[in-house]
Amino acid sequence: MESLFDTINVRDLLSAQDLSDPTSPLSAPDLRLLIQRLESQSLQIRSQVQSYLVSHRDDFARLFSVCNDAVSQTREVSEDVAAILRLLSDRPIDAEVREVVAETRAKREELRVKRELLGLVGTVVALNQRLDSVKEALKSGNFEFAAHGLKELKVALRVGEEDDREPLVYGLLRKEWSQCFEEIQEVLMKFMEKAVRFDGDLNQVEVKYHLEAENVNGIKLQTVLEAMDVVGILEYGLAKVADLTMKYIITPFVNQGRPLSFLEEFYQESAVLKILPSSDSKFEYLDGEFLYSGLQLFIKFIYRSICFQKSSWMRCFGRLTWPRISELIISSFLSKVVPTDASKLPDFQKIIKCTSEFESALKELKYISASDDKDNRLSNFAENVEVHFAFKKKTEILAKARNLLLECDFSIPQEYTRDGTIWKNDETLVQSSSHVVDLLFLSERCLVSKAAKQLIELVHQTLQDVCLSSTRVALEFYHTVRNAILLYEVVVPVKLERQLNGINQVAVLMHNDCLYLSQEILGFAFEYRTDFPSSMKEHAVFIDLAPRFQLFAEEILQRQVHLVIYNLKEAINGADGFQNTHQMQRFESAKFSIDQVVFILEKVHIIWEPLLLPSTYRKSMCTVLESVFSRIARDILLLDDIAAEETLQLQRLVHLMLENLSSLFESLGPGEQNLHELPAESLEKFIPSLRKIRKLSELLDMPLKSITSSWESKELLSCGFTITEVGDFIKAIFTDSPLRKDCLWRIQNAGF
Repeated sequence: MESLFDTINVRDLLSAQDLSDPTSPLSAPDLRLLIQRLESQSLQIRSQVQSYLVSHRDDFARLFSVCNDAVSQTREVSEDVAAILRLLSDRPIDAEVREVVAETRAKREELRVKRELLGLVGTVVALNQRLDSVKEALKSGNFEFAAHGLKELKVALRVGEEDDREPLVYGLLRKEWSQCFEEIQEVLMKFMEKAVRFDGDLNQVEVKYHLEAENVNGIKLQTVLEAMDVVGILEYGLAKVADLTMKYIITPFVNQGRPLSFLEEFYQESAVLKILPSSDSKFEYLDGEFLYSGLQLFIKFIYRSICFQKSSWMRCFGRLTWPRISELIISSFLSKVVPTDASKLPDFQKIIKCTSEFESALKELKYISASDDKDNRLSNFAENVEVHFAFKKKTEILAKARNLLLECDFSIPQEYTRDGTIWKNDETLVQSSSHVVDLLFLSERCLVSKAAKQLIELVHQTLQDVCLSSTRVALEFYHTVRNAILLYEVVVPVKLERQLNGINQVAVLMHNDCLYLSQEILGFAFEYRTDFPSSMKEHAVFIDLAPRFQLFAEEILQRQVHLVIYNLKEAINGADGFQNTHQMQRFESAKFSIDQVVFILEKVHIIWEPLLLPSTYRKSMCTVLESVFSRIARDILLLDDIAAEETLQLQRLVHLMLENLSSLFESLGPGEQNLHELPAESLEKFIPSLRKIRKLSELLDMPLKSITSSWESKELLSCGFTITEVGDFIKAIFTDSPLRKDCLWRIQNAGF
């Protein structure tokens, strides 16, 4: 049969020569030959299969018999399965089995729950019995047993860890526990009140070791404290003792005007500590030795009599009292003995030593922690005495500077005004005056307030201390100087707010103060910086403050100038543009406005001239006069129809104003180096409109041809007139005529 599985290769059935070219197609004879050979091959295969079957007939017969038996057995199994299925369908035993299993599981769960409930009941009963025993212990005075019982029950009942899913009975038990806790707390606090008694009249504290209350006798104070410690209320129990200690013992001892001392008395059942006046009435604990020894004696009394030499109890009492005691010592003693002079700082070393020894003794008594640096409050304060000294001086300096500024009324005595004798005549009095100062970088003198002068004196004193102090103190003093100077900028404008809104000497004086301060600030670096501690030389600067005060001074001055100009404009507005001044009523109104202008300018002259520097006065007054003259000239030139009588009245008004301002013009005259110049010529350089209004008064009385010639000669142009103003002025004064047209044409074609 193996030949049946051989591969039949079609190429073997063809002639060899037919395969010489694989790409050539087969011919019809080749195909017929191929069919014949395939049929012959098929017949051979059939013959071989038939021969194989005949030779293996017995084997195939056994195989078919086995297959037949397997089929028969399969049918039997199928019939058995069908019978079983019919049996099950008639009686559902699986459902019964499931019911039995479910019932068994339920019974087991019920049994488990009952066992747990039984255990819970047992636990509740045990806890309840424990609570009852605690209550009995409280009634019988067995506080130690009751305290331990409450502590154990707190854990068992998980007090503070309530859960909504837990049994309700736990809440009831916790309520019972809370009642027991409150009861033992109340009882123990009553015993503590009876154990430690403070008597303010006798100035003493008494500690009883054996206590009695209602039905309980023979309770020891130590037992009460141990019960408090177990329950967790020791700090609460000692808190009242600590408060009374501060009230009746510590505070009177530290704050008493005369030195006090402690007297201890020990008995079998009690201990007493009394506060007595010191035998040496002249003794003062300036070095702290007496103060610290007394406090140490008291704390030892607490350590022996109340805390029974137990470290944890003593530490608890220390946490309750030490912060207050240390603050009291600092405020009532250490801060008061801080040196006020840098030269006395070395004398403070003894106090530092006593303070350190005092805290070391407290650490040995476990009153304060040996590891926590925060408890070294007194040593930290004493060792930083330089900082405290600097802070104290800083406070004093700033307070003094603030008082100088607040108490100064910024008034100027009469002798320093324009008519006074000191300012003009007596050079010796000027130099010693409290109001006159030299400006370092301007080589001039000016009047300032006493506050500014005294403030600078205070600053100079502080800067001298900076040069003599250590780096830490010097740095603090440096910041103090800056803050003291800046106080002027903060305090004075608020104090003088009302005066700054008006025209008065106070505002000008404040301008001078700021100018003076800026000049002094610029000189600090040249005067002191080389003597500053080396570490400060690169960081200590004042130059940034000078521009602030220079700007502040300029702002004050400009505010005054604007107020003056505003008032002058309001006065000029009353003239109603100087219209119809040929009418008597309108002329009087215009004259009143001019008088108001002159009055305001004279008032400003009286206020400004004695106070402002000559250059500042000249510049400011020229600014004011420029605004006045330009406004009056503009109003007159805007008139569109001026009668002949009206020109005379306008000219009269201008002359009147200029004549009344003659003294003011004299105050604006040039310096000594320019006395050869005429005042008018020098003034017109600073007040261009003065020349214009003077020329305008001339134009009001000039013929038309003269006006035209003045324009052609550029005289009017040099006085500030424009071609439009000249043309409108001519049209307003002169009636229309060929001459006017000719003059206007000449003005228009002047070629410049």
